[in-house]
Amino acid sequence: MDKTVAIIGGGPAGLMAAEVLGQHGVKVDVYDSMSSLGRKFLLAGKSGLNLTHSEPFEKFVLRYGNRRNEVEKWLMNFTPDDLRKWARGLGVETFVGTSGRVFPMEMKASPLLRKWLKRLNEVGVKLHLRHKWNGRIRPIGLIKSDDSSNQTYRTIEVVFETPDGIKTVKADAVVLALGGGSWARLGSDGAWVNWLSQAGVTVEALKPSNCGFDVAWSPIFKGKFDGQPIKSVVLSFGTFHQQGEFIVTKEGVEGSLIYAASALMRDEILVNGNAVMFLDLAPDKTEAQLAEKLSKPRGSRSMASHLEKTVGMKGVKAGLLREFVPKSEFENMERLAFYIKRLPMPLIATRPLDEAISSAGGVMFDSLDENLMIRELPGVFCAGEMLDWEAPTGGYLLTACFASGRVAGVGVVKWMGSI
Repeated sequence: MDKTVAIIGGGPAGLMAAEVLGQHGVKVDVYDSMSSLGRKFLLAGKSGLNLTHSEPFEKFVLRYGNRRNEVEKWLMNFTPDDLRKWARGLGVETFVGTSGRVFPMEMKASPLLRKWLKRLNEVGVKLHLRHKWNGRIRPIGLIKSDDSSNQTYRTIEVVFETPDGIKTVKADAVVLALGGGSWARLGSDGAWVNWLSQAGVTVEALKPSNCGFDVAWSPIFKGKFDGQPIKSVVLSFGTFHQQGEFIVTKEGVEGSLIYAASALMRDEILVNGNAVMFLDLAPDKTEAQLAEKLSKPRGSRSMASHLEKTVGMKGVKAGLLREFVPKSEFENMERLAFYIKRLPMPLIATRPLDEAISSAGGVMFDSLDENLMIRELPGVFCAGEMLDWEAPTGGYLLTACFASGRVAGVGVVKWMGSI
């Protein structure tokens, strides 16, 4: 196929689109603003690359919430099992961890990325680093116009800022895989939101996803417990109930259990200005058992000592009780037992988008066709986190990014074959 495609963004979605196109004999150029590719991908694999999850497909697709229908279409053509087979094809074996998460045997992202870039080189994909798209994208050479909403152009012109100055590139199609708005220092700064909006593309504002939250800690609690883990608790928020752990920070809370409920709590804050999550600090005991133990005479023991001796409540968990339970309730053991099982923790704001693991919002699906081509910009496709979907951590983010890149790549092949 004597066609050229420019892919902007060298993360998993962009590279997967490049692989599909390269295998179809398309001349592919990948442009990235950073000095190396896959910066965020490499960071995700720093402590163990969670590629995907081993749970049944029917449960897997539920992780995408109100975007399940859209994302499921991608995943039907590139399932979590397909992702593992793909990695094996690169010479990267995977294993299932105790939590059901899937990791490469070497755990790190860098060996997989090196092998992947070698494969891309073998199919002729060319890489261009330190090329930052400046938002200018212009279709030129109209060759078909059935009506005002169906225009096809011979060439798409894209402008980059490079160390050597402005560079203009022409291609038959373009794939945008620019990421969301978190961790801007790794390349995904969200600048494209305004550029695409000005081009008539409907874009939902970017919001933090898998994020921490601000809590109005007292100075004493903040100074004493900053950085402390809170283990073996159940977090409840609406219909969400999950056991796990998280970390206290100077600003508030973060960690895996918080991230799992973050979308629900973020949306509550957006609507009402605040949210309250509830913690069960003693999941292995019933409220009645706690009340019985706490009601034992404490004699000369302090309340702190009594809590530790009777129900094992000490350290940061005891500190949380002091932080959120009215002093008067400490004299009523039944009420104290109630709070241990259902401690309210007010959240006042999400942490900034740039600190989040990922972002929600992006190019809305109404602006895209089934092949992820932008309706307002024929020949321009989108993939990855810049689309309007989100997912929890656990391999769900990466799997959908890979799958969307394949959809966009196949979509480009179909589209170029039709013009």
